Amino acid sequence: MALQVLLFKEFTKKMQFNFYTFKKVEEKIALVILSGITFFILFVLGALIYFLFKNGIHVFSVEFFTQFPRAGMTEGGIFPAMVGTCYLTLGAIVVSMPLGILTAIYLEEYARPGWWLNLTYLAINNLAGVPSIVFGLFGLALFVKYFEFQTSILSGALTLACLVLPIIIRASQEAISQVGQELRHGALALGTTRWYMIRTVVLPQAWPGILTGNIISVGRAAGETAAILFTAVAYFYPKLPTSLLEPVMALPYHLYVIATSGLDLDKTRPLAYGTALVLILLVLMINAVATVVRARHHLKMEKI
Repeated sequence: MALQVLLFKEFTKKMQFNFYTFKKVEEKIALVILSGITFFILFVLGALIYFLFKNGIHVFSVEFFTQFPRAGMTEGGIFPAMVGTCYLTLGAIVVSMPLGILTAIYLEEYARPGWWLNLTYLAINNLAGVPSIVFGLFGLALFVKYFEFQTSILSGALTLACLVLPIIIRASQEAISQVGQELRHGALALGTTRWYMIRTVVLPQAWPGILTGNIISVGRAAGETAAILFTAVAYFYPKLPTSLLEPVMALPYHLYVIATSGLDLDKTRPLAYGTALVLILLVLMINAVATVVRARHHLKMEKI
């Protein structure tokens, strides 16, 4: 009997050793796979930036950034397209950011579980997956035709706001849900109202995640073409807009035009590479600013 117990213990030790060894090997394999995927993504991004930099940097000049296109889009610069992209992106964020954050607060802090909440989540998830061209047709029917905003900055900004709104809602809601319940309970135990607790406790803690969602939305809005194709942009607009009811040029659409429908593609191709490089550098700059802001916010919260 004692021999059987001893053999059983030895067998158990070997099984435990084999189990832990297998787990360590499994963990190393997973680490290698995840590291490989990360490096592959970085390689693709680096190759893309290098390709655009190599083919587009030589067109960078003061004229390229400060003048209008001319001579059938084969000469001149992208100044009106840059201005138009800024107008459309800022307009979209000004509209969608408060709506998205307030919606996320309601869904996470006030809405009660049930069929209505599930239906709302289903609608938001479906909107996030709708192709941008569908939003463009929706904006054409609603803002351009029904409200008679015509092809304008206002129509394009509202269409882009509808496009990025589901992203902002889901990102903001996820950030709010990560705030610990003990912070909420502690604030309410002190006699504060729910809205005061949200403003002073929940939102400051969730702000980095909310900011990330909004920055992703900025990049999405700045690079969209289909959503503004029927609502905001013009092939060539020989002046800067002075009203929200005027059309604009925009970098994504300008890139599409000079890359596919120029009169002389050999001359417009370098301008297309330069425009693409400006667009991707703009998105990278926006994300870099967001990273700095988030890092400073984290340091500030750690000091507190």
